[in-house]
Amino acid sequence: MIIVSQNLTNYDIPLPKNVVFRINLAWCDSIKELEIILEKHPSTPIFLDLPIKRIKPPNNKYTIEDLIPVIKLHKQIRYFAISNVESDNDIKKYTELLPKDIVIVPKIESTEAVDNLENIETALTHDEKILMLDHDDLFANILKKNESVSKFKEYIKTLVEFCDEKNIKLLRTVGVIFSDGEKRVSQYIN
Repeated sequence: MIIVSQNLTNYDIPLPKNVVFRINLAWCDSIKELEIILEKHPSTPIFLDLPIKRIKPPNNKYTIEDLIPVIKLHKQIRYFAISNVESDNDIKKYTELLPKDIVIVPKIESTEAVDNLENIETALTHDEKILMLDHDDLFANILKKNESVSKFKEYIKTLVEFCDEKNIKLLRTVGVIFSDGEKRVSQYIN
């Protein structure tokens, strides 16, 4: 599975075939902006990424209740990522509200999440099971807890082995796009 960022389309780069288009809702200033993006990609599988408990910018605020009407209207939305998942309790609300055909993807961003992988996995109800790793946030969490930096590789190894054992796809960042053309301050801070 290859997922590409919505920011890729800011540079007139065509989407390759067989990719999933990720819309990080932190980068959408409004529900209307989300709808415009979705209308531009009616036949591309969509991966919505909802920032929960996010403190760094950009940090737009959407609730799942705000998004449900949009999600139900746009059938190309296939995946729904939830930030800062640390237990099954962080997922339950979404499994109740989201359409059953959407794959919920917990984002692993803390040592607590890695320690609770079994618990998180039990809350995933779809046949296709996926976890998403935020390397930077996991590393920052280790530093915040004054743990040794060497623990980072141990946590990654634990996560990779768990996913291999349970046949879970693990999404990890592979590169980014840097540009000197980015001028939008409002996307970083509202």
